[in-house]
Amino acid sequence: MTPKKSMCVLFGILVMSAWVLGSVILAGAETMKCKSIATVTKDETISVSDEEGHFLRLRIMEGLAFFENGEIAKVRLHVLSDAMKKGSQAIGYIIYTFDDGSTIVNRYQRLSVADQSGNFSHKTTSEIIKGTGRFEGIKGTTSSTGKDFPATKEEAGRAFNDSTLTYTLPTK
Repeated sequence: MTPKKSMCVLFGILVMSAWVLGSVILAGAETMKCKSIATVTKDETISVSDEEGHFLRLRIMEGLAFFENGEIAKVRLHVLSDAMKKGSQAIGYIIYTFDDGSTIVNRYQRLSVADQSGNFSHKTTSEIIKGTGRFEGIKGTTSSTGKDFPATKEEAGRAFNDSTLTYTLPTK
């Protein structure tokens, strides 16, 4: 066989292998969708002092996540953000705790942007890093969009998220 023909055969085998393995991986992935709302329960803010409205913030938020399959989980967020009037960047962790005690832990990055009225919408990408109970060994990603409702003198801040978790679990 000529070297050119050998390379074509090898390339064909690699393409076929990637297609088969990719199909197996996609077939094993599952998704869960949920909508969640969380309220700020702790808020520590430090001014950066380089411009008005620029600060670093550490927040803890707690609430509920409503999954499409009817399950409701407690949700707790630990958020560290660099915020300005026009938007913010944040990193943090989201912990979903289900009625049976099982958990899913996400490590996330979020980008928020202010609209004309000063309200913030955000996009979040997460890595599912850990699970317990029926989610032991879980791996995957989460993508979310949402909206922040800033604190007022009368009310704590809140955030809404619409999320899709795409994950695999180890075979038992």
